[in-house]
Amino acid sequence: MLIGHLGDEVKMHYFEGGGCIGRFPIATNETYTNKQTGEKVTNTEWHNVVVRNKAAEICEKYLSKGDKIYVEGRLKNRQWQGEDGITRYTTEIQVQDFTFLSTKKESLANAQGGQMHTHDISEMNIPQKDHANAPLEEPDNEDDLPF
Repeated sequence: MLIGHLGDEVKMHYFEGGGCIGRFPIATNETYTNKQTGEKVTNTEWHNVVVRNKAAEICEKYLSKGDKIYVEGRLKNRQWQGEDGITRYTTEIQVQDFTFLSTKKESLANAQGGQMHTHDISEMNIPQKDHANAPLEEPDNEDDLPF
């Protein structure tokens, strides 16, 4: 489970059978205060995210660089041979569920004193589940978490 900001636009790849995948990076931040110096330190980690089929099309349509998103999924490690003959490795998050949290425009408007407008995907008549390949699961609302 990650909450982060898109580092780039969603890149789509289409296949002959009609399927597609979307790829985009998200950045997560960790902020803490250095006990010795008292200064605030922020570390940023980058994650490669992969969404499939209808979910990918929804992400491409509604997300842009800087938007905040919650993703839930599983890790997948891949390797391939580069053009230079070197074996390369990557770890990706194969998304099973996602929620749009805010857009970059909303964040800027909120920072400038404007009102933040949230959009519920269910009100947009957009299917949130991709029943063809990897089903997206609804979050379990029976948690005892205080947040």
